[in-house]
Amino acid sequence: MADEADAIVVGGGLAGLATAIELLDNGQSVLLLERNEPAALGGLALWSFGGFFFVDTPVQRAMGIRDSVCLALRDWHAVAEFGPEDELPRQWAEQYVQRCRDDVFAWLGRCRVRFPSPVFWLERGLFTPGNSVPRFHMVRGIGSRLIEAVLGRLNDHPLRGKLRLLYRHRVDRLLTAGGRVCGCAGTDESTGRLFTFHAPNTIVASGGITGDLERVRRHWYRPWGAPPQTLLNGSHEAADGRLHDAVETLGGRLTHLDKMWNYATGVHHPQPRHPHHGLSIVPPKTALWVNAEGRRIGPLPLLGGFDTRSLVERICQEEHKYSWQVLNYKIAVRELALSGTEFNETLVRPNWLRLLRMVLFGNRGLVDLLARRCRDVVTADSLEELVARMNALDNEVPVRLDLLRKEVEAFDAMISRKASLHNDDQLRRIAHLRQYPADRFRTCRPRPILDRSALPLIAIREFILTRKSLGGIQTDLHCRVLDQGGAAIPGLYAVGEAAGFGGGGIHGLRSLEGTFLGCCILTGRIAARSVARG
Repeated sequence: MADEADAIVVGGGLAGLATAIELLDNGQSVLLLERNEPAALGGLALWSFGGFFFVDTPVQRAMGIRDSVCLALRDWHAVAEFGPEDELPRQWAEQYVQRCRDDVFAWLGRCRVRFPSPVFWLERGLFTPGNSVPRFHMVRGIGSRLIEAVLGRLNDHPLRGKLRLLYRHRVDRLLTAGGRVCGCAGTDESTGRLFTFHAPNTIVASGGITGDLERVRRHWYRPWGAPPQTLLNGSHEAADGRLHDAVETLGGRLTHLDKMWNYATGVHHPQPRHPHHGLSIVPPKTALWVNAEGRRIGPLPLLGGFDTRSLVERICQEEHKYSWQVLNYKIAVRELALSGTEFNETLVRPNWLRLLRMVLFGNRGLVDLLARRCRDVVTADSLEELVARMNALDNEVPVRLDLLRKEVEAFDAMISRKASLHNDDQLRRIAHLRQYPADRFRTCRPRPILDRSALPLIAIREFILTRKSLGGIQTDLHCRVLDQGGAAIPGLYAVGEAAGFGGGGIHGLRSLEGTFLGCCILTGRIAARSVARG
């Protein structure tokens, strides 16, 4: 059978789209197979905040932020904690940090993606250094605008006629002939018919494994003990590891599948698209974070923005492995946010007047929506009533009113002191956050939770939410898939999350945030250039 194209790209997420564009740029014909409907093209990036980790950009320099490749690499190595066996992930990290400004930031600029000020400062680090300076550049229009722009470049490409895009095509296995991968086979889920496509190059861009909760449990990070009884799926339902299995069947090497980027603040989606569908709460900084019984989690209080992985680790050390955040309405309207595009219309279609109103008066619409429609959010005008409603949910263990009251009143008493006497690590870190302008408008000046003028009280039950795979199919620096002996498998490439974002684990144990989308683009471009060179 004749070849369908110069290359088959399996998966229409950001990595697959970037690969297809670069292949067309190099004159290659492309068959792009997407498992979902056209509206889902773009994968998890479509639903994201559209944040990118970049180094020494014009946006940073305009804000007076001095950054460098050397500093960024030092930060990356500090949080990754690479082991002696992680030579390829380490080389991939160096490649991304050195090339992200020219090969990703500038490339997105050509796609008409814009990054307005401010640059946000995420993952500052807790016990080890994180981002030494702000590096999180957020797309104007967030994830939906990002994919809209990338698709615009793809659809307007001068060689668009060389691209064939098929939807609802699930790839189940890879084909080989003469010691080379020569295509793929699977099922057209819209008709139930089997298909077989041939090409001299096949690029796996099918995402990670965190959309399959049973697979997540099977590869759970052992030092954290057994996985939580309740896990929510914040990944893409098609990120089920099917192509990982296909690669392994051919002798390809999978690495670091126990390394995942999950969140401690998952709630059930009010309108789920698939089983156990969850959303990630951006954790309010001045809320009190307590365990299943109502005891404040410590001794180091939990606080978002410093080390996302440590939050998950700490919750997993609790007996019941879920938590609550307790706050009041005024804190919530200022600080509460959801990750992604669905509930951030003001950011999807930015309007200066609406943005200013949200900054000045908070996001009341989001708080009211969650209070009405999210099963994990309860409100009340007294602590007694709040605990009763918390316990009315189907919890593993009841919240103790006496314990929660003790914790809230002690926290409020500390807040009621003048700031120079705040002897609480959460309050100290909040003071640090508020020194950076981009965090000041998103972080309240601490106020007592039981403030009668700030009612109602709010409690948010939060579960571990799966998000991204940090491990995956191991690749060399040209995105060629490696076999168990370390040799490249002819005709087979892997990009994006399927490849652990590069080398089967570019992040090591932790991400500096914003690195996921950038790595999807960089790996896709590198793979396409490798194919074009032959």
